Amino acid sequence: MVMVSMSKREFDRLEVLLGVQSGRLRVADVCTLTGLSRRQVFRLLRGLRDGGAASLVSKRRGRPSNRQMPDEVRQLALTLVRERYCDFGPTLAAEKLAELHGCTVSRETLRQWMIADGIWTDRRHRLPSPHQPRRRRDCLGELVQIDGSEHAWFEDRGPTCTLLAFVDDATSRLMLLRFVASESAFSYFAATQSYLEMHGKPVAFYSDKHGIFRVNRKTAADEAITQFGRGLCALNIDIICADSQQAKGRVERAFGTLQDRLVKEMRLAGISTMQAANGWLPGFIEVYNGRFARLPANAKDLHRPAPSGDVLDEVLAWREVRVVSTNLTLHYDRMMLILEPTQQTRALARKQVEVVNYPDGRFAVRHAGADLPFRVLDKIAVVTPGAIVDSKRLGEALAWVKARQEAYPVNQRRGAAGRARPPNNLEAPGAPSCNGRSTGPNDISTLQPQ
Repeated sequence: MVMVSMSKREFDRLEVLLGVQSGRLRVADVCTLTGLSRRQVFRLLRGLRDGGAASLVSKRRGRPSNRQMPDEVRQLALTLVRERYCDFGPTLAAEKLAELHGCTVSRETLRQWMIADGIWTDRRHRLPSPHQPRRRRDCLGELVQIDGSEHAWFEDRGPTCTLLAFVDDATSRLMLLRFVASESAFSYFAATQSYLEMHGKPVAFYSDKHGIFRVNRKTAADEAITQFGRGLCALNIDIICADSQQAKGRVERAFGTLQDRLVKEMRLAGISTMQAANGWLPGFIEVYNGRFARLPANAKDLHRPAPSGDVLDEVLAWREVRVVSTNLTLHYDRMMLILEPTQQTRALARKQVEVVNYPDGRFAVRHAGADLPFRVLDKIAVVTPGAIVDSKRLGEALAWVKARQEAYPVNQRRGAAGRARPPNNLEAPGAPSCNGRSTGPNDISTLQPQ
């Protein structure tokens, strides 16, 4: 008994050809199913009758390709890679072979050669990278992990919001919890100020790679820094970004516990708003830390004294530089700001000023440390059509859009009951039609239940 290896296409052809031989299918049907001409179908039937199913197998199978590269080129490429580029990936190795040795081989061809020779391991067959546990920091305030979790914290009693958490690495203590509308730089500004006023300045914060904490643009310079990073730098607090979720497992596991316990505790307490929850959280944090926190290896507290509240207000704010036009105007956050024409502001035409935006919504225009009088000419909508919104701010943006649409007149609301068309006769027989006339002897609006 001979075993024949066939592709799916060849097996499908065998099935329809056997149907012709048994009389279940016509030749025209086979032409339609396979896309072949009648002459090709008769050729395949003749081969099936004379040579069996093996005649349908491609004669090129098992033979070297006509475009196969010579063995000498393969041996040369693999020798160079093994001797000089053993730790290079296929893409970079192929570039260096062509650039330095004149051996032009495609990336995919070189990758297949390296895999067959054992120099390179395919991604699918690599062992997963282990995330081994690391030792906790020794002292309280040495490293504080920060993150945000968007969740239905109030279940169906309130809107979805984000919980910001500050977790100490040495003790797993919840240092601060704060409910905010979305995970943004201004939310972290306000939460960090509260943390510093309560505990002082830690040595470092440990976060993920969110754009709030690091500049993720590929074209950014190495020394580029975010607004949040600038504020921490001014306070002499380091910001360290984790390379994986497992690296900041303290705060990740804390969110897993909070999404269970905190949600149920707020349900029992009847809390359904962020304002009420933020006022209730200190008592929950005390109970949580008494249950899950542990003692540090070193009793020393590394928190340092924080500056006064006024200094923190100035440091933890969004600052951008703008150029004043000859008309004493400047644009910021889709707004046009007009400087009052004083002797000081007239000299600032075509010069740079600093716009300071505070987390509480206040903003100021400054030059050389002095506030400049200004007024807002126009404020454009928060969300414009086609605007790009960060995924972690999507819930806040949609809530704003919904509130704006609810303010429209009834005749402008999509899906409003006032804009619904009258039912036709198929949807409600006998009801008033679209032209206002009844289509039957009985109007359903006047029918009374029996």
